[in-house]
Amino acid sequence: MCQKVEIEKILSILRGWKVVEGRNAIYKKFVFDDFKTCFDMMTKIALKAEEMNHHPEWLNVYNHLEITLTSHEKNEVTSSDFKLAQFIDSIIS
Repeated sequence: MCQKVEIEKILSILRGWKVVEGRNAIYKKFVFDDFKTCFDMMTKIALKAEEMNHHPEWLNVYNHLEITLTSHEKNEVTSSDFKLAQFIDSIIS
């Protein structure tokens, strides 16, 4: 299990990800120019998530995308969450 201090240290490397209070999860909100761009990013993330067998929780409304990452089977934040967050940041710049 990642301790809160360890999570905060790793999050300092990522851009804009935050710890979800009351949950073992990390979160980030994105705003795109339009729905098409948002959906394109969701598709890329979905394909990577499937490849990793690590699936995000997300909410999409038009050009807004909110992503929460946690390892459901362990009920904690794991290296898989950080790897997926890094991938997401790498394609959304």
